[in-house]
Amino acid sequence: MEAPPAVITPFPRYITDCIGICYLAAAIQDDVDSIVIPENYYNDALYDSFALLLETQPVDLVAISSMTGCFSNALRLAALAQRKGVFVVMGGFHPTARPDEVLANASVDAVIVGEGDVSFRELVRQGPCKEVSGLVYREGGGLVSTDPAMLIRDIDTIPFPLRSLRPLRYGEKGENYTIDTIYTSRGCPWNCSFCANEIMHGRWRGRSPENVVEEIALLHDPVKKKLLKIWDANFLTNINRAEAICDLMLERGLTNFRIMTETRARDIVRAEHMLDKLYRIGLRKVGLGIESPNEQTLALMNKKNAKDDIRTALDLLRKKGIGAEGYFVIGHYTETMKDTMRYPEFAKNLGLRQALFMSMTPYPGTRIFNEYRDEDLISSYDWDLYNNFCPVVTTRSMDTAQLLRMLIYCNIAFSGYGSMLKRTSLGGVVVVLLKDLLQLCFLLRANTSLSDEEMVSALSDAFKLYAQSEPVHSFSRQSQGKKLSAPVRLAIEGATGVTVDFIIEQKDDSRTLRISNRSGTASRSGAVIRLENVVAASGTISMSSLMQLLYRNELYRNNRGHVVSQMMPVVANSVFWNVLRRFASLYLDSFRKQ
Repeated sequence: MEAPPAVITPFPRYITDCIGICYLAAAIQDDVDSIVIPENYYNDALYDSFALLLETQPVDLVAISSMTGCFSNALRLAALAQRKGVFVVMGGFHPTARPDEVLANASVDAVIVGEGDVSFRELVRQGPCKEVSGLVYREGGGLVSTDPAMLIRDIDTIPFPLRSLRPLRYGEKGENYTIDTIYTSRGCPWNCSFCANEIMHGRWRGRSPENVVEEIALLHDPVKKKLLKIWDANFLTNINRAEAICDLMLERGLTNFRIMTETRARDIVRAEHMLDKLYRIGLRKVGLGIESPNEQTLALMNKKNAKDDIRTALDLLRKKGIGAEGYFVIGHYTETMKDTMRYPEFAKNLGLRQALFMSMTPYPGTRIFNEYRDEDLISSYDWDLYNNFCPVVTTRSMDTAQLLRMLIYCNIAFSGYGSMLKRTSLGGVVVVLLKDLLQLCFLLRANTSLSDEEMVSALSDAFKLYAQSEPVHSFSRQSQGKKLSAPVRLAIEGATGVTVDFIIEQKDDSRTLRISNRSGTASRSGAVIRLENVVAASGTISMSSLMQLLYRNELYRNNRGHVVSQMMPVVANSVFWNVLRRFASLYLDSFRKQ
């Protein structure tokens, strides 16, 4: 099984597809009597499902894969197995980086270090012994570490992941998942200081185009379009190989996908000649690791990004109709608040329509973990918080509270507020702003250490900081569009003494949005959104329930021709109506005078 994260982040593309453990299942399927993945592996019902499985089926071995942010839940699963006297082996990024820490827990019997395909198969065949490479286990009161496992040179020899094992997930199971993942390579040719890929997968190795496309053919559904994540560290490392994959997919008509992938800006530029082919196979979103606008920070992170390459890559993607999302990491130990405030403006100046701002997270085993630890800048070793959205470090000039405000600030300041400016009524503007605020709150809910009061305070401080510069956003629309008959006024009311005004005005065919901190004499007309209420409402919606709706929305957006069949499960779901009631209550509350 794959241990779930302590908190689900509200991005459906990040929901696990169990591909890692399906690879392990494929490696041992000829050596065992039975293999099973417990039900409910993506929510809190997993533990009851697993306990029931242990009661009703004979189990000899439990294998748990764990990321750092999932480690406490991995131990919880291991403890359930230990009570039944079952042998437990752990693997994945966190156990690979810290096998001694893992084996300090009596509920874990062995750890597989690095890629587990061969080591796990040999463990199943031989049990824990020195002949199994890449293994750490207990013996005679101490720990035995065997020789490191060799990387698999020809990864075409790795069996396809055994997706047929996957249990029910939001009404889909096995090979029928709406959101699915494929890895066409392992490893990475780069060595960014914050990335743990090096300790797990080592150097880059690509599968042959023929091998990749055979697996893609198994995932292809000519009727239901799926979101396919080509989740390599860098899909376009070998341009010729990537183009051959495109050619084979086009030749076989395997194009009913919405594909997203991640790569480097420079590789988009190198792949200019084949962007049409990438679009034709379904590529619609590329994630680019831009990380920082600061050259010194990039150099310290060993991130070889050239600004000219980024701009050129974004222009090329835009011309081909392929969306781009920029990834940014705030909180490098050398950076100040002033440095961090450049991030959203830099992202906007690049022309990005989407950006994901993350907090620097020094994962064990990475070079940057050692750098922060050596400067005593790691503020928390609570692994539950290691999910990229919780500040767990300080910088030389900012504490975790300031980093949290900066994370919110970057999201607030990056927005162009275009959706608000397009609305023709106060009610429409309120709906948009409420939706954006709830998204921010759900992101903050990934930080389990925050109270509601701390969330309100951090949001208030971030909005107040942004409004200090009195930003102005503009939007021009065609003359035939409906014009505002009067200015639209609303406000965000935060912690004591913090009120931020939003005023939209129209002149000819242009609209402007002015954001400012309210002075004591300012008018209080219009709607008022109270952050305290928004934060409280976000806490009544479980992340699992939210993910369920987002997952269904992904299916709908990719299959708009099947509106009725896709929407029926949504409107029949109590979760949908609960979310709708909460939103309606917030909407009505914003018009109540207090």
